[in-house]
Amino acid sequence: MARRIRRSTGPLDHRAHAILRAVIDEYVASATPVGSLALVERYGLGVSSATVRNILAELELSGLLTHPHTSAGRIPTDEGYRWYVETIMDSALMPEVEQLMIRHQFGQVEYASEHWFRLAASTIASVTQAAGLATPAKPAAAHVRRVDLVAINDRLASLVLVLREGALKQVLINIESGTSQETLTAVAARLNGLVAGRTATEIVRAVGRLRDDQPEVELIRRVADRIVRTLREYDGDAVEDIFSDGLLNVMGAPEFAQSDKLRRVFSALENRTYLGELVGSVAATGDVSVFIGHENAPADMREVALVLAPYGQPGRAVGVVGVLGPTRMAYPQAIGTVRFVSGLMNELIDHLYA
Repeated sequence: MARRIRRSTGPLDHRAHAILRAVIDEYVASATPVGSLALVERYGLGVSSATVRNILAELELSGLLTHPHTSAGRIPTDEGYRWYVETIMDSALMPEVEQLMIRHQFGQVEYASEHWFRLAASTIASVTQAAGLATPAKPAAAHVRRVDLVAINDRLASLVLVLREGALKQVLINIESGTSQETLTAVAARLNGLVAGRTATEIVRAVGRLRDDQPEVELIRRVADRIVRTLREYDGDAVEDIFSDGLLNVMGAPEFAQSDKLRRVFSALENRTYLGELVGSVAATGDVSVFIGHENAPADMREVALVLAPYGQPGRAVGVVGVLGPTRMAYPQAIGTVRFVSGLMNELIDHLYA
C-alpha cells in the first residue's frame, strides 16, 4: 500500500517558504537543477543571491531539496514535493472556462457508457500534459440487472449477464442436446424473476428455495450457478479495467528518456493489484489524494507521482480518475483537473442510481 505522508509546514519561515516554492515551480517548468541566480532574477524574492544560497542549503539539510553531483543547482526531493502539495491542495481549482468546455464535451457522448471513461482519461491527459487514468465505478458486490440465454448450437448456449452497475458479461454454458431456443427464453425469463436486483450471495439463497418439481429446475440451477461464479469473479477484482491516455506526454519527459523505465511503470499499474489497493484508501478520503515517488509501494513507480480522486457512491460503486506523471509534475493543474473530472463522474453515478 502507498504511504501518504503529510509534512508540517510550520518550520519554514516566509522566505524559505517562497524560495522552496520557487525552486519547485522553476524545476517543474525547466527540468533542470535550479540555482540561486535564476531564482533572484525570475522570482522577485527581494533578497540577495547569497541569502538565497544560504536558504537553499538549509532546505537541503532539511531534506526538502537535493542536488545532482554534476550540478550546483537544486532539485526537489519527494519530501519537498509533499510539502508543496500540502500547501496548495485546498486552493487547486480548475478555471471556470475550462470547466465549461469539459462539461460540454461530456455532454456530447453516450451516457453511462465506456465513452465516459475514455473521455475522462483523454481530457485529463490533454489538460495536464501527463497520462490520464480512469477506472469504471465498481461495487463491492455487483447486482444483476437482467439475464439472456441464446442458443449457439445443439449443446452450447451463450449466457449474457447485464449488471446494474453497467458492466456486461458473456459466458458459454453447456445445455442438453435438443434444448430449444424457446426453452432457453423461458428459462431466462424465470431466472430474471429469480436473480434480478440481487448479488451473488442473495442469488444462492434464492436458488436454494427452488422446488425439485418445478419445470426446467435443473437447467435453472446450472445457469444460476454459472451466474454466481461469474459475479464472484467480477467482485474479486477491485479494478475491472483501466482506461488511460497521454502515454506519449509522459514519454516526452526527460525523466523517461529510457522507454523501458516507463514501460515498467505502466506494467505495475496494468496488473491492477496496486491500483486496486489504492481505490479503497482514496475512496475513504472523498477527495484528491497524491502519491509521490517513494510513497508508491511498487519499486518501478518510485519516479512517478499519482494524483487520484474517487467518484461514485461508497457502498454501491466506486472508481477513480487521475493523473500519472513524473514527480516533476504541475501539481496545482493536476489536482484541480482531477477534482473537477471526478465531480462530473459523480454525476454519472448519481444518474445510474437515480
